[in-house]
Amino acid sequence: MVRRVWVVGPLDLRRTLAPARRGAGDPSMTLAPGECWRASNTPDGPATTHLRHRGGQLEIEAWGPGACWAAEHAPALAGLHDDGEGFDPRCHPVVSALHRRLPGVRIGRTGAVCEAVVPSVLEQKVTGLEAKRSYRSLVRALGAPAPGPAGLTLPPTPTRLAGTPSWTFHRSGVERKRADTITCAMRRAARLEEAAGMSRADAHRRLQAFPGIGPWTAAEVAIVALGDCDAVSVGDYHLKNQVAWALSGAARGSDDRMLELLEPWAGHRTRVVRLIVAAGVQAPRFGPRAPLRSIRDL
Repeated sequence: MVRRVWVVGPLDLRRTLAPARRGAGDPSMTLAPGECWRASNTPDGPATTHLRHRGGQLEIEAWGPGACWAAEHAPALAGLHDDGEGFDPRCHPVVSALHRRLPGVRIGRTGAVCEAVVPSVLEQKVTGLEAKRSYRSLVRALGAPAPGPAGLTLPPTPTRLAGTPSWTFHRSGVERKRADTITCAMRRAARLEEAAGMSRADAHRRLQAFPGIGPWTAAEVAIVALGDCDAVSVGDYHLKNQVAWALSGAARGSDDRMLELLEPWAGHRTRVVRLIVAAGVQAPRFGPRAPLRSIRDL
């Protein structure tokens, strides 16, 4: 077990790391106020990381062959390298109020591109509940027990996913198109992981060079894996309405309107979106929720 302690300022660990967790039942990650357990396949091997924020300190413990790598990169995971320089929340009273209310929300960086690609692809064109259900099923079917005392399950490795037949994905509620996107991407995992060391623009180009990964998926991956503080998930079903409601009072918006409203924070648009989402701002709903489907029964 490797242990580190960092002195930190305001840090809302749960809200900072929420984008990296795929629902409350994520077998690879658990969150509680001031605490996180996360299992990951690091470049040095499997690892489980435990982060705990208390008394102005961030305590980091890690287990497994990748423990040293995980401990070294845990500060980036918790957003300690995110200084927010140049971000001015005073451009809008709502953003200013949210920034005062949630001072510890930061932009974290997992550095694990492939592990972010898989659940992001699963979220294409389906409800969040369906995608999270599929991710849980795949992790339990293809993942391995994580080291350490938390009882977590490691996300499936790229090698395991690249060799997984389509019917295994189907049993997890994933149709052929998304399954092919995942397996094709995992066959070139090294090229995907190179995006972690690229500039923002180059990283987005690299991600979108893979079949089935468009601007929305690339943005979702960049926010979680690369700590991109300016990525906006254009094409998201709900986000444009959340931003429009928070910043203009309109119950419905478009992608163009969302980008227009976020323009004052160019370079830091992810921060504004994160504050809106972390605060639980939701646009009014005018119809029933989309029904859950069962692709595996088709």
